[in-house]
Amino acid sequence: MMKSGYEFQSEFARSYVAKGVEKGRKEGILEAKAHDVLAFLEARGLEVPAEVRERVLASTDLAELDRWIRRAASVGDARELLATTGS
Repeated sequence: MMKSGYEFQSEFARSYVAKGVEKGRKEGILEAKAHDVLAFLEARGLEVPAEVRERVLASTDLAELDRWIRRAASVGDARELLATTGS
């Protein structure tokens, strides 16, 4: 087990760890936004079909998730969220 506070000596190791941290941070943001989309739909009393839930949770596009968060405020059916027209 690695000691807390250890600093890697090589530039390669520092770069590798930094990239892993950044990747983890981005994955965390993606997951949080996906859950926000679903929570918004559910809070509005909309049923979220499995295919919509799976598509939202699988998204790796921050802009798409942000767009879906905004659309979740106005769609009448959760399936409309995934429609390619509109914003």
